[in-house]
Amino acid sequence: MLAIKLKRVGKKGQASFRIIVVEKRRKIFGKFTADLGFWNPRTDKYSIDKDEAKYWLKVGAQPTATVFNLLVKAGILKGPKIAVHKKSKSKDQNQAEQTTSPSAANG
Repeated sequence: MLAIKLKRVGKKGQASFRIIVVEKRRKIFGKFTADLGFWNPRTDKYSIDKDEAKYWLKVGAQPTATVFNLLVKAGILKGPKIAVHKKSKSKDQNQAEQTTSPSAANG
């Protein structure tokens, strides 16, 4: 299965990313199938080859959450962005305990 991922390039502390198409289980720094563009989070500049990106999506390549959000931002995909950061489990458990408190169950 193909995936569209970010490959980190740049100096230490000055990260920049290449947007690549690679086999999902292959290591990022090995051979990749296609290079779609770049993204620099420090300056928020990006460049994506729209025709090539649409082709790989049509073929079945699955973007990661961050790449999906970049594709939405570039206008290649439509829809809401995906939340990249996961919610902490401790907050979810506390909310679940409050909604199913013993006093409410006995009452």
